[in-house]
Amino acid sequence: MDSRQLNHELRRAFGFEPTEGQSKVMHHLSVFLLSKKIHPVYLLKGFAGTGKTSLVSALVKVLPALRMKVVLLAPTGRAAKVLSAYSGRTAHTIHRKIYFHTRQADGRRKMVLASNKHTHCLFIVDEASMITDSTAETGRSLLDDLMQYVWSGENCRLLLIGDHAQLPPVGLSFSPALDLQMLKSAYDITAASCELTEVMRQALNSGILFNATRIREKLAAGHSKMPMFALNGFHDISILDAGNMEDLMNTAFGGRDFSKAVVICRTNRRANLYNQAIRQRILGMEPEMETGDLLMVVKNNYFWIAEGDTGGFIANGDIAEVMRISRREEIFGFNFADVELRFVEYPDQPPLSVKIITDTLMSEGAALTEADHQKLTAAIADDYADETSKSRRWALIRENPYFNALQVKYAYALTCHKTQGGQWPLVFIDSGIFKTEQLDIGYLRWLYTAITRATSQVYLMNFTSDFFE
Repeated sequence: MDSRQLNHELRRAFGFEPTEGQSKVMHHLSVFLLSKKIHPVYLLKGFAGTGKTSLVSALVKVLPALRMKVVLLAPTGRAAKVLSAYSGRTAHTIHRKIYFHTRQADGRRKMVLASNKHTHCLFIVDEASMITDSTAETGRSLLDDLMQYVWSGENCRLLLIGDHAQLPPVGLSFSPALDLQMLKSAYDITAASCELTEVMRQALNSGILFNATRIREKLAAGHSKMPMFALNGFHDISILDAGNMEDLMNTAFGGRDFSKAVVICRTNRRANLYNQAIRQRILGMEPEMETGDLLMVVKNNYFWIAEGDTGGFIANGDIAEVMRISRREEIFGFNFADVELRFVEYPDQPPLSVKIITDTLMSEGAALTEADHQKLTAAIADDYADETSKSRRWALIRENPYFNALQVKYAYALTCHKTQGGQWPLVFIDSGIFKTEQLDIGYLRWLYTAITRATSQVYLMNFTSDFFE
């Protein structure tokens, strides 16, 4: 099959008349899939409603005609679930595909890059705006490792998909995996890209996508002038007043189907308020964590995964349900619980018994502060004061279950970064802004990302009247 025939097959699988931008992407993909050049990479960038998902769905359908295999990947379990839903194929998180967990000769745990045994394979990676090249959290660059993994296979190629109007990785001002020039300069690849900007006509019937597009256009123009929202004529995006809030929250969360709704906040402090209100007033829970609570992991953890397990670690952003609480204790100046967790995005994985530190559940920081981490480490070190060897003492601390306790927060209300890559039918957005001087380009990017998490309905909470036409 040549590129012209492949282009024809893509159009046929697409199912309706493509936009000019979509036609261009189909031509590019036809060349990319047949390319004989070294390490081929294609960046498919596009805003919400521009048809990225429809293109990927068509692409997956035509690959068997090329006798080409496909591996679908995403940065988080939520994003992998969304990718599976629209492609009709199983998708994995990047870390569960490319890493495994082992121990070194000295007993230390280590995350190791797996070897790519795939041949003649296309790796499709969605939500690439979330992929970081930073080594700060894991000691490894996820982007570097992804590239190394893909190219270690025979005749493999990489398709990166994302929306650069969304929030970049935490601590970065841009998304490195969507920056063509950066990729070309950093890696030995042959790369091309295209950005879809035309919102599909049927998508503009949605108030969610109409307003997301409006915000994104302000973002592109580099200004944050009011008003932000146009709500007239739309039923899928509306203002939620205080009088209706409890009834709607009860409808959203009272049935305990937590895949149905989420509250998105600007800060952990606001998320804490909503989490406790939902837990106590809607779900009838006690202030303390209970069986049935929904938690989110807020820091990568390597301790509780068995040696040889794929994935290498429990990832920051993984969501779990508390199945059982076997013990609570206060020790070393902190509070802990032994629990059994079911990770909701990995239904085939058996429940995992772990120790969690419950102080992070309601803390205002993203995770345990550095000061608290040092305090905990010092308290645990005192338990090994009779160990004269400094290296041996540190080895004992590293293997201490309290030192390695899983850091978690409640997951009914989340900050926007924590929701990225996921989709919910119903999304409540708390403005998090009370003075118009706080409104800047970063806020627009936050708001765009928050709105595009919803598939059916957005409720806007605590937005001042000047946000609206």
